[in-house]
Amino acid sequence: MGHFELLVLLALLRVGDEAYGVPIARALEHTSGKPVILASVYNTLERLEEKGLIRSTVGQPTRERGGRAKRYFTITLVGRREVSSAKKTLTLLWRGIPVLEG
Repeated sequence: MGHFELLVLLALLRVGDEAYGVPIARALEHTSGKPVILASVYNTLERLEEKGLIRSTVGQPTRERGGRAKRYFTITLVGRREVSSAKKTLTLLWRGIPVLEG
């Protein structure tokens, strides 16, 4: 799993089940302080779904969206396991690294 894929999964967990691309991108921007390209988020969501880490459902079309429906995403059990594994790995890697000062 790539770095941005992990960030998108974490943002999805933060936003909650039934999230869609815009709130996921906003969560990434808010926590990183960096702009996020929405197309990158959607491309990553598609890859994550192909890998079985998330699943999507299509909501009802709305007038506010010009008759288009939102695509909602939910993390799967496999996705939760991957996030947990990544956390354990990163925590172990950080242990023993001297704190950088200045």
